[in-house]
Amino acid sequence: MQPRSDQRAGLAYGFAAYTMWGLLPLYWHLLDAASPSEILAHRMAWSLPVAVVILAVLRRWSWIGPLLRQPRRLALILVCAVVISANWFLYIWAVNSGHVLEASLGYFINPLVSIAFGVLVLRERLRPMQWTAVGVGTLAVIVMTLAYGKVPWISLGLAFSFATYGLVKKGIKLDGIEGFSAETALQVLPALGFLIFLGTRGESAFTSGGTGQALLLAGCGIATALPLICFGASAVRLPLTTIGMMQYLAPTFQFILGLTVFHEAMPAERWAGFALVWLALVVLTWDALRTARRGRAALADAGTRAGEAVAAGAPPAAAAAGGPPAPRPPAAAGKSPAPETTLER
Repeated sequence: MQPRSDQRAGLAYGFAAYTMWGLLPLYWHLLDAASPSEILAHRMAWSLPVAVVILAVLRRWSWIGPLLRQPRRLALILVCAVVISANWFLYIWAVNSGHVLEASLGYFINPLVSIAFGVLVLRERLRPMQWTAVGVGTLAVIVMTLAYGKVPWISLGLAFSFATYGLVKKGIKLDGIEGFSAETALQVLPALGFLIFLGTRGESAFTSGGTGQALLLAGCGIATALPLICFGASAVRLPLTTIGMMQYLAPTFQFILGLTVFHEAMPAERWAGFALVWLALVVLTWDALRTARRGRAALADAGTRAGEAVAAGAPPAAAAAGGPPAPRPPAAAGKSPAPETTLER
């Protein structure tokens, strides 16, 4: 069990990460003088220096050599870089075009899409409550499509792109900062090329928007990396079930911003769609907590049975399997049986 101080630190780091992700619309809104494509390019270009500084502080360079000798993993990293770039662009465009609520819905839907990918791509088997959550989430999309007369493509685009990003990353098997560094290394040259192109045409907000705008654009790298660092620090201190519940903080903050700061419309049909998605997430979270609790109880019960079996004289392998103790050999003639021993705790 993690020390209580580690758990408190993990909660603090996790809350910081998801709060920063949830408040990013405020940052992108400050940059609305720049086009979404220029903001994206600056985000990619300035992320690499931040990643290099972090790697230098941590002295984590040994992974680069082996990675360069593995073309398949490099190809997967390229796919990740392309998919996350599309996700970033759509999110920035949505925020600066007045679609913060639809963006928040996308990240509420994302866990359901990830589960669907697990079934369709990884051939995972779902529990009945997971199927129920996916069904309710699908109904929510149908309700919003019928109500608006169009598919909520912003929400679905964000959900599917981020779920695809997570799916591909499973095959790369790099830690957070290492994967982030590899992806930004592939993003930086196209980003710099695009920024130079904008500069030659006189369309760069970085050079024409004043010092404040230039500093904000340069800060895109920190705004991208800092939540990731906090998330990594949280993930190593908290169980996955806790992390899974905390992930809803970011779209919740986005939803609140869309209502209170950006004053986006929230008609009845949109409330109905969101309510169905929230119902699906409640079902999903309840099922995850119940499964985790049952798993802990089964593990504790197996440990108790194994301890009792060992105390009764079972071989270690049988005790670990929870099986009955092996029969004790008969005592030699004229001798009493050897006294039982207990394992040191």
